[in-house]
Amino acid sequence: MSKIKTVFGFDMETDVGSWASTYEGMQHGGPVILDILKKNDVKATFFFTADAAEKNTNILHMVRDAGHEIGCHTLFHETIGDPLFEIPGMIPLLPEEVEHRIEVCTQRVEKLAGVHPTAWRCPRLWGSTTVVNALERLGYTADATYPMYFYRERLTPYHPSKDDWTKEGDMKIIELPNFADLSMESKDQYGRDMDQWPLWRTESADAVIEHIKGYIKFCEGKKVDPFLCFYMHPWEFWPMPEGLIYSGEGAVLPDPFIVKNCGQYAADQFDLLIKKLKALGSVFTTASGALD
Repeated sequence: MSKIKTVFGFDMETDVGSWASTYEGMQHGGPVILDILKKNDVKATFFFTADAAEKNTNILHMVRDAGHEIGCHTLFHETIGDPLFEIPGMIPLLPEEVEHRIEVCTQRVEKLAGVHPTAWRCPRLWGSTTVVNALERLGYTADATYPMYFYRERLTPYHPSKDDWTKEGDMKIIELPNFADLSMESKDQYGRDMDQWPLWRTESADAVIEHIKGYIKFCEGKKVDPFLCFYMHPWEFWPMPEGLIYSGEGAVLPDPFIVKNCGQYAADQFDLLIKKLKALGSVFTTASGALD
């Protein structure tokens, strides 16, 4: 059987993927995640926005004290790379703004955590060549942003090119592809149905495992060991409000799947997913340790 390496990455942000301004998921879901990881003896990477770290320092310290890797996820969950599809109002930073934003985020999280973050993930997996070059200059060792469902070329961690972050090159930083089932036929123009977030929650751990098995066969055909990088969020582990979310000058109505089964069901399925991955022979690592 192929060797399977798995990275669990948790994007530590406001509730409902930044559509809300609250941190109920962080305060209540964060400890749930830590308990499940401890029970299963798994280390993970937690990518904090600077705002989340500042407003939830107790959770940041819990993550650190549990021995997990602390990474960064921008200042306020802003779009920092190249958009993959249109979302109204999600306008990316100008390239000349990118490095300063990353630097400020890094400094704020480091000050609160007492450790220098070396792993990064862009919100919504919208990365760029500008981002990885800035990350390398700022001392990052891993970027867990590459959306496999969209580019469909990189299957395993790689050193990107300074001229094109989606291609292999000679940079020191490693780029981690986020798992997508490339063995299936996509019915979405962007390939988003191949991306397995949040199927483990909206359906079940078993549903994701079936896609993982299909992907394993796909990798065997390519003669590469399967690599699985997941992105999850603390708000998925606490019941989220359904319907309109009011904030500021208006309200947003998330797609129903965004908040479906958040809470205990998600926690149970995540625990089951870990056990099923172990049964397949998976080993678990952090983002920065993906090439070890």
